[in-house]
Amino acid sequence: QVHLVESGGGLVQAGGSLRLSCAASGRIFRINDMGWYRQAPGKQRELVARITSGGSTNYADSVRGRFTISRDNAKNTVDLQMNSLKPEDTAVYYCNMAYVYWGQGTQVTVSS
Repeated sequence: QVHLVESGGGLVQAGGSLRLSCAASGRIFRINDMGWYRQAPGKQRELVARITSGGSTNYADSVRGRFTISRDNAKNTVDLQMNSLKPEDTAVYYCNMAYVYWGQGTQVTVSS
């Protein structure tokens, strides 16, 4: 059984930074693509960033250049470093494994 647990969310002022972390259980972590998604109130869940098992990354246009996704296969973690945060980044952020498994989400709130 796969478990994903996010941490690191919180309240930050615009222009600030946060680092989200997702801890994954199971030996399948290192062979699966991982991703961060977010869902704002009244909106659909959207991709923020993904990273393949080999380390290739892709980002939503809205966060490219400000966010960085990384993974540590030895620790079974995937992180999202978020810089230059904007109020429109406010959402619940979810960790995803292999397009199938989801974490419970962590709230990120950016005040103007």
